Amino acid sequence: MNNRDEVRLRHMLDAARKAITFTQGRERTDLDTDELLALAVVRLVEILGEAAKNVSQDIRDQLPDIAWRQMAGTRDRLTHAYFDVNLDIIWDIITNDLLPLVEKLEEFFMILNPLLLIRKSTR
Repeated sequence: MNNRDEVRLRHMLDAARKAITFTQGRERTDLDTDELLALAVVRLVEILGEAAKNVSQDIRDQLPDIAWRQMAGTRDRLTHAYFDVNLDIIWDIITNDLLPLVEKLEEFFMILNPLLLIRKSTR
């Protein structure tokens, strides 16, 4: 794995973990009443998609269970239609898709090199 892929995968993992953490103990309606929370998690999903778009095809092929195109498409939608963000979809992504994604990425890092899993983010 080249360094660029490692950085992008790390960004994905960090963004997913943060979105999960920020929404822990929260409900869907909190996105309507807490603008800061909504803006934060929308941005994290956007970061996740941007990082996913830049992962090499080689790594994508090694992780076929990750919804690469959907993440990139979500990022594009959030970026270009920022005025029309569906918070129900964001909540669904966070509550249903991110934990399995975190598990897949952690497993991938652990298989490659256990030390990569604990390495701090490169920003």
